[in-house]
Amino acid sequence: MASPQQEFPEAYEICKQFTLTEEQMFEVVERLSKEIEMGLRKETNSRATVKCYVTYVQEIPTGEERGKYLALDLGGSNFRVLLVDLKSETDVDIQSKSFLLGKNLLIGSGKRLFDYIAECLAEFCIEQRIAWDNLPLGFTFSFPCKQTAINKGVLVNWTKGFNCPDVVGHNVVQMLQKAIDSRLDLRVRVVAILSDTTGTLMACAHRKPNCRIGLILGNVCNACYIEKTKNTEMFQRYETSRKANMIVNCEWGSFGDNGVLDFIRTSYDKAMDQLTPDPMTQTFDKCISGVYLGEIVRQIVLDLMRKDVIFKGLMSQAIQTEWKFESRFITEIESEAAGQYRSTAMVLNSLGIRTCNEKDLACLRYICETVTTRSAQLVACGIVCLIRKMNVCKSSVGIDGGMYRYHPNYHKLLVKNMNMLLKCSAEFELVLSEDGSGRGAALIAAICSCK
Repeated sequence: MASPQQEFPEAYEICKQFTLTEEQMFEVVERLSKEIEMGLRKETNSRATVKCYVTYVQEIPTGEERGKYLALDLGGSNFRVLLVDLKSETDVDIQSKSFLLGKNLLIGSGKRLFDYIAECLAEFCIEQRIAWDNLPLGFTFSFPCKQTAINKGVLVNWTKGFNCPDVVGHNVVQMLQKAIDSRLDLRVRVVAILSDTTGTLMACAHRKPNCRIGLILGNVCNACYIEKTKNTEMFQRYETSRKANMIVNCEWGSFGDNGVLDFIRTSYDKAMDQLTPDPMTQTFDKCISGVYLGEIVRQIVLDLMRKDVIFKGLMSQAIQTEWKFESRFITEIESEAAGQYRSTAMVLNSLGIRTCNEKDLACLRYICETVTTRSAQLVACGIVCLIRKMNVCKSSVGIDGGMYRYHPNYHKLLVKNMNMLLKCSAEFELVLSEDGSGRGAALIAAICSCK
């Protein structure tokens, strides 16, 4: 079989820019390590691109947590309410209900947003006959947040299409609790706020006590890890706390916003970035996450089509439309067996390109594989950086998110590249987390209640 260089030389020259060398990957690890150190230190935190937010979660589950707890998971236009009954270490019953936030709620009044969330929470609790049980609730809030306590989180800025200005700079736990307390049909205590990464780590640690990292890998990418409390200088009591550890929420999506990743970015990354609502920010995230990878593939394909290299004479309006190449298309294309192109042809057909030319279809698959591989290489760099930071010999990594959950090769790519970087210096296990934002939030609520 001919190599990509022989079969698609023009595509190969473009894709070569996305192929990271071992030397480049080690350089990414070193640069991320420096940014994390800056984020942890009080005197350099303001200049750091990786802020390393203190979560105020200093314990992981013991397996002895019992009882009923509520969780509320807000991370997009759909949000969930869950009732988690911890009956034993292995017997956990979860009841949940999803609610849709209309576009009118994503922008405008924050009070209106939280009043609606409280209304949905009341509806769920009444259905479950727990409305007056005064259950503790863990609030998974998947937006950049600066915490000053386990139950105090100030919104730094909205993402994902939300824009309620009167929430920015305010304690979202207080706003949620106020909305709950204004109702006459509900008694619930919001005892903790957490990110989806923290929830993922906690949910995994309930089954794997050596879990030290939580990772979200879907439309966004972020990680948290267990740091020594004495190193978390943004925590007011970092020198006096009796708890040895602290979960730190990296918010590493903004790594590279200061230019330190320019040596691996391509002209296609920069073109895609200019099409986003927040250009010149979230640099690391935009090289990794599914929502951006599809657009990068579209840019490459469009470039080759304009040069009359592939899909000759088949230019369509859809392929020329920004963001039309969805991230799920990459998964569908790469899920096919080698030499099979039925799904690839169907993807193209949905974009107005009808072809059975197997060479062109194989070229599209090669482009998708190249962009996916770089994504996995960068995530591997991030995980290895955290493993080295913690200096642990054996650990588990809890992972959630659509890219990891559904892509057929992502797990293998991560393992391969992590092994290359670690060179047998540490053992690791990548574990698909079971409903981190729900189960993890309930576990944190349980730990807070026990206190």
